[in-house]
Amino acid sequence: MMKLDGIAAFVATVDAGSISEAARRLGWSKSVTSERLAELERSLGTRLVQRTTRKLSLTQDGDSLLPRARRILAEVDDAAVEIVERRGSLAGPLRISAPVSFGILHLGPAICAFLAKHPDLELSLELDDRFVDAAADGFDAVIRHGPVVDSRLVAKRLAVTRRTLVASPSYLERAGTPTSLDDLQRHRGILYSNRDTDWRFAGAGGWTVVRPSSCVRVNNGLIMRDAALAGHGITLLPTFFTYRDIASGSLRHIDIGMEAEGAELFVCYPLARTPSAKVSALVNSLRAAFGDPPYWESAG
Repeated sequence: MMKLDGIAAFVATVDAGSISEAARRLGWSKSVTSERLAELERSLGTRLVQRTTRKLSLTQDGDSLLPRARRILAEVDDAAVEIVERRGSLAGPLRISAPVSFGILHLGPAICAFLAKHPDLELSLELDDRFVDAAADGFDAVIRHGPVVDSRLVAKRLAVTRRTLVASPSYLERAGTPTSLDDLQRHRGILYSNRDTDWRFAGAGGWTVVRPSSCVRVNNGLIMRDAALAGHGITLLPTFFTYRDIASGSLRHIDIGMEAEGAELFVCYPLARTPSAKVSALVNSLRAAFGDPPYWESAG
């Protein structure tokens, strides 16, 4: 008979890529994780995972079992949550990932309010600007800013945000304020390094991409904002980075007569499993915390 611990060890090992990392995620010792996986294989009479010194790979039987094993764990988790919800609260582990800058600026108060309502949750929040793989990296959900093109994910919109051109008063006094795309092309840009075509503007004829000369190229919005505040150039950022600086006058909005491509915030979870009550509650709580329109759009 298959035991639940063995199924959990199997799925965690596949997702983590190693038994040691699976053990860390499960909170077990490496030896216990390895033994639970071995017990599952013995009960089924087949090898599920091919172990080598460098990597783990699924056997054909393991590949066949994996989606069913995920569904079993999801059903057990949902059943446990449902029972707890009947008693009035959510409980247990919830592991999510979010972008670094957005997490620092806006997630703290929202997450704390969520935990205040559900004190029995064990939340693990990891801030990371890379596009983490929600299923393979073992997350219940990931928060993403921008388009979600992974067909393996279900995306629930949290908020819509504008992206605007901004610069410091000192830079604009020194270099002039652009009023058109041609003007903008001649300015120094503080660019997001993870997108080559980041500066996209909507016009009557479709999208136009501007590629200014780069004075700073970085993969973090907070540093982009700091470079703009220091007067190094013009940058294009979501308003959740700049709304306070615009209100104080530390940064100025630049109007070139065209709207920059906007962006959306999503909570995503793997398509292979239904969202748990914990993820659904998180989505609802974050939507309420950010507002519609979000507070960074309606400020001032």
